[in-house]
Amino acid sequence: MARYGYQSTDGSGDNPTEQPGGGIGGALRSSLGVVRRHRGALYGFTLRVSALTAVLGCAIVAGGFAATWDTFEGVRDYADRNIANEDSYVAYADGGLPPLVRVGAVVSLLLLVLGLLVVSVLHTAYAIGDSHATRDGGPLATRELWRRTRRRLPAALVVNVLTGLAVGAVELAGLVLWSLVDGGEVPGVEPTPLHETATWQYTLVGWVLPIAVWCLGPLLYFRLSAATAETVLERRSPFVALYRSWVLTGRARWRTLGLGTLVTAFAVLVFWLARYAAAPLAHVAGLGMLWLSDDNVWITGVLVMILPTAVALLLLPPVVMPLVCAVVARLHGDLRAREEAGRDAGAVGPSALSHPTGRAS
Repeated sequence: MARYGYQSTDGSGDNPTEQPGGGIGGALRSSLGVVRRHRGALYGFTLRVSALTAVLGCAIVAGGFAATWDTFEGVRDYADRNIANEDSYVAYADGGLPPLVRVGAVVSLLLLVLGLLVVSVLHTAYAIGDSHATRDGGPLATRELWRRTRRRLPAALVVNVLTGLAVGAVELAGLVLWSLVDGGEVPGVEPTPLHETATWQYTLVGWVLPIAVWCLGPLLYFRLSAATAETVLERRSPFVALYRSWVLTGRARWRTLGLGTLVTAFAVLVFWLARYAAAPLAHVAGLGMLWLSDDNVWITGVLVMILPTAVALLLLPPVVMPLVCAVVARLHGDLRAREEAGRDAGAVGPSALSHPTGRAS
């Protein structure tokens, strides 16, 4: 049985967080109720995690620029020489691109690890907060929340890594299929010539089928989304937690799909609005980089290109993750409560049939 697991109590009608089911709207209201009830601990914890994420993320990106500074200087010198000699040139030629690609790969990997840590920490914290609210555990301090979170953080991190690998494999399969079709490697399907109309075979196999495969990735993530709460609250091993998440969400497929689609759409909307709002900052940052790099347009162009996306990503933890984590935690709690209610009903049923008074022998 769970140490911090979902436990229903008498009088649950007075507390919306203790009512299993209720549809998508009820789940959203219950999730927001938990956040409001422990907003000091949960959102205070989220803000601390978000601030640390911003510092570490900026440090990683700054380290990437520092590591490639000399390479960008070489790219500018190569371009200036060709311009002075009135020769044509290709951007990042003369061996300038491979070092940039290597550093970019390292930076991307470090940011991915940081993202996995943030997702694991916040999902763990909100699962504990939801369980605490469900059991009416009283006030919850941020320090106590972190103490409980770090106990199960390694298992939660493994769960999210495994989930990411599974979803990534599905997305990679769609990309490989699209690449094979676009490269003419699929028998019977020819790539569309320039200014020609695509054949129905190319449209079906080259576009419709890869898009269908890519759509399986989010669906798989929704089905495995309860695994973090399962390993944290029920003390399951990561692989068992993934299996249990698949079983639990399989009993409420449409509700899981609806909630997952809703919070994903909210996250995408916030991301694109944040990118649009951060566009003016790119101009200011570009001017600063031009001054710092002595008018190196190559390194400045990279900064201007990535800045809106970086700002949008940094805004996701404090703006989007509280709702996402609260919804996932409440979904797990409801599904666990429904499972336990069904198990109890199955245990009482035979006794009720044997005793007309309804008493168990």
